[in-house]
Amino acid sequence: MWLLVLVTLSGTMAMHIFVPALPIAGAALGAAPAGMQQTITLYVLGLALGQLVYGPLSDTLGRRPTLLVGLGLYLSASVLALCAPSLQWLVVARLLQALGGAAGITLGRAIVRDTSAPDRVTKDLALLNLLTLVGPGLAPVVGAYLADHFGWRAIYLFLVGMGCIMLGCAWRLLPETHALRRPLAVKAIALDYRSLLGQPRFVAFMLGGACSSTALYPYLATSSYIVHEQLGLPISDVGWFAASTIVGASLGTLATRRLAGRLPNVYFLYAGAGLGLAMATLLLLVQLMGWLTAPWLLAITITMTFGAGLASPAALSSALSCTPGLVGAAAGLYGFGQMAMGAIGTQLVGYGSVPAVACAVTQMCITGLALGSYRFAATRQQSTLV
Repeated sequence: MWLLVLVTLSGTMAMHIFVPALPIAGAALGAAPAGMQQTITLYVLGLALGQLVYGPLSDTLGRRPTLLVGLGLYLSASVLALCAPSLQWLVVARLLQALGGAAGITLGRAIVRDTSAPDRVTKDLALLNLLTLVGPGLAPVVGAYLADHFGWRAIYLFLVGMGCIMLGCAWRLLPETHALRRPLAVKAIALDYRSLLGQPRFVAFMLGGACSSTALYPYLATSSYIVHEQLGLPISDVGWFAASTIVGASLGTLATRRLAGRLPNVYFLYAGAGLGLAMATLLLLVQLMGWLTAPWLLAITITMTFGAGLASPAALSSALSCTPGLVGAAAGLYGFGQMAMGAIGTQLVGYGSVPAVACAVTQMCITGLALGSYRFAATRQQSTLV
């Protein structure tokens, strides 16, 4: 499990670890801010697309060889990024890095589903899903420290070190967990995804889980503007406000791990999405009333991510349980949905003129969609039982 945690963290952490260093790296490479932003946008895109590939490949080739290929790509791309002499080089390296990092996210979930007993699936997946929430919050703090003290290339040196450790440990310690292999066929993969998208309950759990786990992305995208420009706090404090998401997500995931098996998954889904919607609404009201302060922002963020920690692992386990014969493909499609929703949420906040309002409205839409998706899935289950 600790190895799966490490490979999952590597993919999500590399997404936002470079954000604090964008101005420094841009000045060093002679690149405009818009160009540097591509290193983040293309990473999210690569992470989404990569997860579509690794799931079906692992169903055919096995989890171990597929993961080793992904980790090898991640390490090689990190070395390329470390040595990047230009923006174009760095953008390509980041895209390849994301395509490699997607393997850890997808296959970590598939391996847990392969090896965990039915009564432990939600608990074990909760731990891996926590990394989807913790990685984006922890990454800016680490990236800011490395860039400030050692320069922007130190970030990629750190990622190279992580890649070496992951690849070495996976090579020596990870067994094959998928006994049933299927011949590789592109048409079959397309049919697998078509089959998954044709299952309403899977789609509902995937959409709801994607919304729950990425509802914090609009906040991460606007936190520097809210914290620094609106609240007037130093730019160095932005990383700590982003890291506050770790507190709520960790507590929510811990609660799910402790209570899973005692309560039906639907309880965690409704409670988590409901909390998220309530906090997004509260953020909008506090902003419109002119009451938004640092304590209010922290309290709302921690409570919202607590809800995400409650709902996300339950949604993931419910989605994978819908498709026992297509776990790898389902894990890949689920991960694609997460990153796609994260990219949509990050993009939408850019259309608002007031960052706090844009963040709150976007989060209201995302968490409301999650709640509706969970309700639809529960209704479909009841009708199936009848």
